Amino acid sequence: MQQPRFRTIVVTGASAGVGRAIARRFAAAGCRVGLIARDASALADVVREVNEAGGEGLAIAADVADAEAVFAAAKRVEDEFGAIDVWINDAMLTVFSPVWEMTAEEFRRVTEVTYLGFVHGTIAALRHMYPRNAGLIIQIGSALAYRGIPLQSAYCGAKHAIRGFTDSLRGELLESGSAVELVMLQLPAVNTPQFDWARTHMPDQPRPVAPVVEPEAIAEAAFRAAERPRREYWVGRSTIELILGNMLAPWVFDRYLGRTVGGQQTSVPVLPGRRDNLSAPVTDLHRTRGSFGREARDRVAVLSGTSSRLASLALGSVLMLGLGALAHRLVARH
Repeated sequence: MQQPRFRTIVVTGASAGVGRAIARRFAAAGCRVGLIARDASALADVVREVNEAGGEGLAIAADVADAEAVFAAAKRVEDEFGAIDVWINDAMLTVFSPVWEMTAEEFRRVTEVTYLGFVHGTIAALRHMYPRNAGLIIQIGSALAYRGIPLQSAYCGAKHAIRGFTDSLRGELLESGSAVELVMLQLPAVNTPQFDWARTHMPDQPRPVAPVVEPEAIAEAAFRAAERPRREYWVGRSTIELILGNMLAPWVFDRYLGRTVGGQQTSVPVLPGRRDNLSAPVTDLHRTRGSFGREARDRVAVLSGTSSRLASLALGSVLMLGLGALAHRLVARH
């Protein structure tokens, strides 16, 4: 197997779901992987998986909402593993709820982890990469960075913010002549444990919006992004359709998504006393895959770089032609 051009990796949100799958995928290529998450016992399991896969794991229990803890984690990785080649921001939290039933504290917590956690991780990576003029930062985003959906306003807001932050940083790096690279992966719904432990104010258990893909498919896309960095990857057909469709007719999605909130709930009622991970980990639920494996797909389409820009350009051309034809008809009537 050919050795990849990167050797030392850091993954936040590494104890479960996409982050855990990414850690294992890079370990299979022989990488040293710094693993950041809140739950030390879950991270110990991931270290074992990473080592068994052929890599070397380093567990660092930290909450990405704590900037100093993230900075210290980056220093520890470099002290023990050497220069960080790839930093992958993945940690996230969400709350399933209408806005009017959420508290300010819930919005703050989701934002601190899902948005500021990416900011903290990016700054930590830059402190080591920028002086070296080398390195890659991968932001694990979502189709919801382009299109907000009901019941996840705090999460969608954070993903939009990550995209804006990343675009700003990209311009700064280009202006400074830095060789540090940025990639953002926009994901579809993924079969992770978040639906088993996310806080919810809804009557029934949360679920991902179909179609659903397995975390390992996302991990493969992240590995591909590290091997061939592009500005952005759109992962999954549903992501491509949602982003392009929303560019064309956002008002259609306003109404459609408002009528389909049931697609984010199962038919199983939420039990009293259901635990959630908003403030603290739910240790015994840490794993890579969630509860929707029967419908999840192992393979996923990926659109990247020039392809996504050409698709956007084509969509824009169609839209302009359509608007031009509509304007012509309106003028002809008068």
